[in-house]
Amino acid sequence: MLSIINDNFTLSQQEIDAISLSIKVALISIFASLPFSIFIAWLLARKEFWGKSVLNGIVHLPLVLPPVVIGYLLLILMGRNGLIGRYLIDWFDFTFSFNWYGAALASAIVSFPLIVRSVRLALESVDFKLEQAARTLGASSIRTFFTITLPLSLPGILSGLILGFARSLGEFGATITFVSNIPKATQTLPLAMSSFIETPGAEHSAARLCLIAIIISLISLLISEWLARHTQKKLGQSNVRN
Repeated sequence: MLSIINDNFTLSQQEIDAISLSIKVALISIFASLPFSIFIAWLLARKEFWGKSVLNGIVHLPLVLPPVVIGYLLLILMGRNGLIGRYLIDWFDFTFSFNWYGAALASAIVSFPLIVRSVRLALESVDFKLEQAARTLGASSIRTFFTITLPLSLPGILSGLILGFARSLGEFGATITFVSNIPKATQTLPLAMSSFIETPGAEHSAARLCLIAIIISLISLLISEWLARHTQKKLGQSNVRN
């Protein structure tokens, strides 16, 4: 593959469009799902309620379901004639089908469990005594969360966002099932690679995109690992002081 890449590393317009669309879709998907991720993670980390195990199972279901199944379910729910999608068109003249909004929705769903898990671990690692002290001094639950809990959980939240970004960047099955493979509209990096692999003489493009995907994913994982170690180091220092 390296010999193919070295022959010509000039990116075509289709490759540039696929990379830029992938980055846009991945960023929008993780930041759009972040508030829901934090809320669900907080529920799972701090609250006991009936059906908690069921909620936890539903949240992590995209990790074990085939991506094609997720795309099919989205098609049934959010397609133009879907259970919800038909009302989006009638009421708001908006649809997720066959545009990058649908790709962002599919990416958000498949990356959601990774973000929730990272945020939940970060919330569980926060010393509850600090929150109790803030409440004792008169701070409300909301103020305590935004001034104590959330800042201390920030490295874990960032780590989750990075993992979610990497997962969104590599999403293929749900996206192609839900919004198809349309250049400049829904053709993300993995979908473009699939098209190039199936096209005779396009091995250069497939190899270039493969290398770019590996580099971006590797950088994301390294940053996530660094944040995780940084969090553990901070917690260790805090425990020593206490």
